[in-house]
Parts: sequence; structure tokens; C-alpha cells
Amino acid sequence: MNYILDGLRQALILLLDGDPETFSAVWTTLVVTFEAMAATLLLGAPAGFLLGYCSFPGKRAARLVVETFLSFPTVVIGLVVYAFISRRGPLGEWGLLFTVPGMAVGLTILGLPIVIALTAQAVENLDPRLRPTLLTLGAKPRHVFWATVSEARFGMLLATTAAFGRIVSEIGISMMLGGNVKWDTRTITTAIALETGKGEFATGIALGIVLMVIAFIVNLAAAACRGRSAA
Repeated sequence: MNYILDGLRQALILLLDGDPETFSAVWTTLVVTFEAMAATLLLGAPAGFLLGYCSFPGKRAARLVVETFLSFPTVVIGLVVYAFISRRGPLGEWGLLFTVPGMAVGLTILGLPIVIALTAQAVENLDPRLRPTLLTLGAKPRHVFWATVSEARFGMLLATTAAFGRIVSEIGISMMLGGNVKWDTRTITTAIALETGKGEFATGIALGIVLMVIAFIVNLAAAACRGRSAA
């Protein structure tokens, strides 16, 4: 028990002193998470909305594919992306391997099915009378669209926070595609794994504290958005 308390004390010292190595991993995590979340929402939110809102041939098959990817092993995602962006891969000339953008590509693929599936579910769970009622009242298609988005906003917010939690805490994809390069592609999760394995328990705790704080802030912001929207 003493070594845990001692590790916690040393971790607080590292954070308060602004240890550059610790905060380098924090900054890299924030950058790669922002890039991955931006791409995930830009691609996944419209796709999920269309999947839940529209009827088209092959919709059930598309939904099955998306739900299958929800449980896709992350190491396989990392392996596939690695094969594409390595020097021998078709995208090797882009130089994405062991870079922050390369990590963001893999993490985007990880987050996409979460956003698509949960957004589609949020839209499908809306009152089925909403659309015909609005059309009966003379609403134009764009008004129906925005009304549907407004009604599904809480479910879409849930999709965003779920994807964020999955992306920010991922280690396998970050390790495979980023290489855990010090001062460059080392994230909080890969640094925790490395430092704990080296016996640097204090650094692992410090980074764990930062990761929990980031998650808490994001969830607090999401709760505040829900509160304002419900008011």
C-alpha cells in the first residue's frame, strides 16, 4: 500500500512541476484525439443520420456491417491500417506511419462505427409520428430534417462522448501506428504502459490522473450541453 501512496505523491509532484515528458504525452493525446474526433464526426454523424432516417435497398446489410465493426478487434484495425500506410503499402508514399496523422487515421476507423450506429439508433428511436405530423402541418423537407436533428441531439451527443472515450483510451492502435516515439507520438495510454512496465509507477499514475481529468471535463461539458438543451 505504501508504494501506491508514494507513487501518488510523486505523480502529483510531476504534474505540479510541469514535467516536460509527461506533458508532451498529454499534448500528443489531445492533438491526435482532436483530429480523430473531427474526422469521425464529420464522416460518421451524417452517415449515421442517413442510415437511421432513410429507407434504401441494403439498409439492413449496411446496419449489420456497422454493428459488426463495433466489436472489431482493435489490433486488426491497427494491422490493416499499418499495411496500407507502411512504406510497402499503397499509401506508403504519404509518410503517415509513426506520425500523429497516421494514428488519427486508425483511431478514426475505430470511432466511426460507434458514431454511425448510435446516431442511427437515436434517429430510429424518435417518435414515428414526428415526420408525418410535420409534413401535414406544411413543413418543408429542410424543416423536417432540422426538427429530426433537434429531437435526436441527445442520442448524437451520447454517440460523441462514447466515441471520445473509446478513442482517447485506445492503446493498441496508437502503439502500432505511432510507434510510441518519445516527444513525438507517445500518448498518455502508450506512456502509461511503457512507464509502468519500466517500474516508473509515479509517471504512470500522473498520466492516469490527467487522462481521468480529461474524460471528466468532456463528460461534464456534455452534461452541461444536455442541461441547457433541456431547459
